[in-house]
Amino acid sequence: MIATALSLLLVVAIVLGSRGLRDFDSALIPYAVATVFLAWGVAYRYVVWISAPAAERLFRRGLGTAFSWQNFRRTPTALLRMGATYLGFQRFLGARSHARWVAHQAIFWGCLLAVVITFPLTWGWFTFTADSATGPGYVMRIWGFKILGFSSSSPFGWAMFHGLDLAAVLVIGGVGYFLWRRTRDRATTTGQRFGYDFLPLLALLTVSVTGLLLTFSEISLHGAGYEFLAVAHMISVVFTLVYLPFGKFFHIVQRPAAVGMQLFKYSSRAEGEELFACRRCGEPIDTAPYVENLRATMRDLKLDFDQWAEYCPRCKRVLRGGAYLQNVKRGFR
Repeated sequence: MIATALSLLLVVAIVLGSRGLRDFDSALIPYAVATVFLAWGVAYRYVVWISAPAAERLFRRGLGTAFSWQNFRRTPTALLRMGATYLGFQRFLGARSHARWVAHQAIFWGCLLAVVITFPLTWGWFTFTADSATGPGYVMRIWGFKILGFSSSSPFGWAMFHGLDLAAVLVIGGVGYFLWRRTRDRATTTGQRFGYDFLPLLALLTVSVTGLLLTFSEISLHGAGYEFLAVAHMISVVFTLVYLPFGKFFHIVQRPAAVGMQLFKYSSRAEGEELFACRRCGEPIDTAPYVENLRATMRDLKLDFDQWAEYCPRCKRVLRGGAYLQNVKRGFR
């Protein structure tokens, strides 16, 4: 019901934002339908996800911390900094590999740029009309209101009309690295699955390559093969949008919830909460409220080893290695 209501709300927004469909391009109907289904799928998956007891606990804790007036007064910039760190620049990936961080940033900003350009154009919210019959001037309107005028021959005009090409170059660079890694890195190839790991990368690559070929056909081939490429590009985009809520791409929607949890950890430390010490080595792990929340979540999931949350990562590895030597390798001696 929530997903259907959100989809209907998007349809109403499309009609109103395109001034009663006067600015809506009928050639973009497949894209618009795919975005409506995308809204339905994302809402449905998200509601189902946070309905699980463990996810609901984390979601409520993070949401309560993010919108806490007390936390805002104490650290007014914390939410913005956490959002920039974990959503924008994803610094946690840099700790694993600088190359992976750069590739992920290229995909993230390329996709974000493509979404910012494509979705409003698909919905008829943005329009670009010639300022005159002969000149290079264009006027950009949002919901029918004039925002700015520019020359198509200026650097700004070139960037406006080739923004999707720039996005495609970024995505191809990032996808190329991850495809290379998934065929060369032994640790990665061991547990990968085609539908979950390769298919999203191939979908992004197909969308980006067909989009660049459209520009190549227009500039260098005088439009040769443009219709075929336009259909291929449309199919790849629609497939990717339909696949997004039900595959690996769903982590894009889940990531903002992690910001709330990071803010919860940060605010607990800002309040001067005592740090919980590792039961084995005595090194501090995190604040006591966070450790207890983690244990409660594991109990919600019926994981009968929630006491492991009271050990630091190094001690977990040591204990796991000792248990492996004692219970598994012992049979091979």
